Amino acid sequence: MVKGAVLRGYLLEEALAWLLRSSGYRLLVHESQDPEELVTDGNTLRVRGRGALHQVDALGEFAFTPAFSMPVRLFLEAKFNQDRCGLEIVRNAHGVLHDVNENFMTHAGRRPRQRYQYVYALFSTAGFTADAQKYAVAHQISLVDLSGASFSWLLGTIGTTAWTMEQAQSYLGSAPFPVTWVRTELRKKLGTWTASPGWLPTSVPANETFREEAAAAIDAFAGALRQSSGAELLLGFPSAPFILPLAVNDHLAFTAYADAHPDHAVRIRRRGSGGSAEWTLSPLGQEGAYELAFKLPEQVEDWISDVEGKERRRTSEVKEQFLSTITIYRMNGGGVRAYQLRYEPSSLSRL
Repeated sequence: MVKGAVLRGYLLEEALAWLLRSSGYRLLVHESQDPEELVTDGNTLRVRGRGALHQVDALGEFAFTPAFSMPVRLFLEAKFNQDRCGLEIVRNAHGVLHDVNENFMTHAGRRPRQRYQYVYALFSTAGFTADAQKYAVAHQISLVDLSGASFSWLLGTIGTTAWTMEQAQSYLGSAPFPVTWVRTELRKKLGTWTASPGWLPTSVPANETFREEAAAAIDAFAGALRQSSGAELLLGFPSAPFILPLAVNDHLAFTAYADAHPDHAVRIRRRGSGGSAEWTLSPLGQEGAYELAFKLPEQVEDWISDVEGKERRRTSEVKEQFLSTITIYRMNGGGVRAYQLRYEPSSLSRL
């Protein structure tokens, strides 16, 4: 039987793959999309490393190759726990990343082939321990905290869906929980299955009652995401050693403004304090045009708040040092557009 936290993590990974649909990443789901690097083992996708094959639940490929880099692929891992993610999870991510990025070295002398830069992003609903954060910064693992209020609708929907499936597990008896079937059905419903339909896994749960109840839960989950089609998760790349998960409640409003003003000044506000603080940004002088919300790493928030009387000044320092320029990539038709959001000290606002 699959545990609730694990099931919620699976659902969160699939939801994130859908929410990131406009950020330039497409999901890789089958070895046919790259026989050199990917291996389909049964219904499990694996990536070749220098020393081993590594299972991956959600692997994205970025449509845009950054300057002086290689095509980028993203390992996406999500943890839906009450406790913070610890060092061991980040250490495992680093081991996988190191091995797959060295895989090319084992093919010396063969014909030229494509090479990729693999990166890793860990999403957590409860944040990360201090040791995990320090290790991640040192080894360039991106940690994304989803505990902010902007993601409460998503986490609530996942919790309801997971609970329904947990209740239906009793019909399976001793049969294992069909994780692959659940993921495949979600990808079909959300349109994130990117390989040929002929490669879709065909096995289905034998128990009809479980299948009906789980299918209904999957339909409801996909429907809830689509009802929030105005919601979107953009990735912001600031001049800092971390990325920003930018929640936008109306992506059409953001796109309309950003397309007309691809390089514009923004106003940044911080609400709350400590681990509960959430930040918002909007275009300077036209705050009603759109609003993006995000959280900063807990280490940064702890530094801002740990000395009484210095919170305002330290907030300004973070804005000027780390948030002065934020770049966002977004799919627009068949191409990728880059937007640059600039914070200037003159736009300092009430915290």
